[in-house]
Order: sequence, then structure tokens, then C-alpha cells
Amino acid sequence: MRARDDAGALDEATREFMAARPQLFGIAYRLLGSAVEAEDIVQEAWLRWQNTDRADIREPVAFLATVTARLAINFAQSARMRRESYIGPWLPEPVDTSMDPQVGAERAEAVDLAVLLLLEKLNPVERAAYVLREAFDYPYQQIADILETSKTNTRQLVSRARKHLSAERREPVSPDAHRRLLEVFLAAAQTGSLSALEDVLTTFAGSRPTAGRPSFSPPRGKSVALLSVDVSARGIERIMWLMNAARLAPYVASPNN
Repeated sequence: MRARDDAGALDEATREFMAARPQLFGIAYRLLGSAVEAEDIVQEAWLRWQNTDRADIREPVAFLATVTARLAINFAQSARMRRESYIGPWLPEPVDTSMDPQVGAERAEAVDLAVLLLLEKLNPVERAAYVLREAFDYPYQQIADILETSKTNTRQLVSRARKHLSAERREPVSPDAHRRLLEVFLAAAQTGSLSALEDVLTTFAGSRPTAGRPSFSPPRGKSVALLSVDVSARGIERIMWLMNAARLAPYVASPNN
């Protein structure tokens, strides 16, 4: 009977974890900017969930979100030095959001590479406060509990993060507009003609980081880079090429790419 009870408890724990998993991955990914690192954090959260006395836990999702956020913050604090020594500029690792555009979030915030890159300028605690509030709509008190700080300080963390990001972000254009720009940019790059690109750029009234698109090598159709363009009314603000094969592989292997 005890073995059956234990098996039933583990089954229930598994169901609770799997229901929360998209949100857990979304939190970790936005805090780390890496799908691979986010998966590692989620796996560690699962191990801790298995080894936790779950009898007194009333809100499994809240508990798991707290564990995941704290693990991700600790990892981010240790990752800063590694990223500073990364060969070339460090760019966030892309994820395929076509199946779940919000990646487990209540609000579709911080899934574009350019936005994730901006979040890198925040310290891990500010980033966590901002992500939990802006992407997941967590109450300030719950964020304060996760960060082990006061509600007042949490509000200040989110406010500072918003001001920092708003100083660098521009008003987004529509998804159709930024897709059209990327297509025209790629065509202009392939043909060497910039007139069409210049014509499109003059019609933009805001900015939005474009969806990434893999580039392929001619011989075998093998993905070699991911191109993402950040554009504003002034023109292309930034062109980002992700060429690290190991970090590109999960995105390329996703079903819709």
C-alpha cells in the first residue's frame, strides 16, 4: 500500500510540474536569455520538487516559480563573468515561439532578441523583478517574496528597470511591417540593391526587433547563422548575427524551422 501511495504522490507531483513547466521555462529563459540554460534550470527545479515534502505546499505553481526564479538569479549572477569572456558580443539564444508565442507568460514580453539584449543591461535581481511583473503579471508582494525583499523595494526595482529600458526602446511597429522589412532587407542584401530597402525604411514610424531567420549555406542547406534586425524610423539600428552552432542548434531543430 505504501508503494502505491508513493507512486500516486509522484504521479500527482509530475502532473503539477508539467502543468507549470511552460511558465517555469518562460521565467528562466527571460532571466538568462538562453534556452539551454533555461532547460537546465527547469530540470534542477524538477529535482528539487521531487525531493521536497509537498504535503504542506498549497500552491505548487507559486512554489515552483519561486524555486525557478531563485535558481535562475543565482545562475545569472555567476554567468556574467563567463559572458564577458565570450568570444565576440554575447547575444541571447533564440527560441521558436511559433507554437507558444508567449513562452509561458501572461504577457508576450521579452521574447525578441533585441529586448532580451536590453534586459542584459539590468542586474539579475532587477531583471527578475521586471520579468515577473511585466511578462507574468505577478503581484508585487509575490515578487517580493520570491526575491526575499520588501514590497516597496520591489516596486522600485521594477520602476528602475522600466525607466532603463524605456530610454532605449522605441515604439514597436506592426508584426506585418517588421516582417516586410526583413524580407526587403534580405532581398536587398542578396541583389546588392538598396533602393527598395531605403523606400521601406522611410515608411516606418517606430521600431520593432524583427523575428529571427536562419541563414543557410548553399551546398547542403545547413543552417549557419540566425539574423535578427532591430529597426526604427531612422533606419536599421542593429543587425545581430548568431553564428555559434551549439547555441543555434536548438532553434534550428525546433519543428517549425
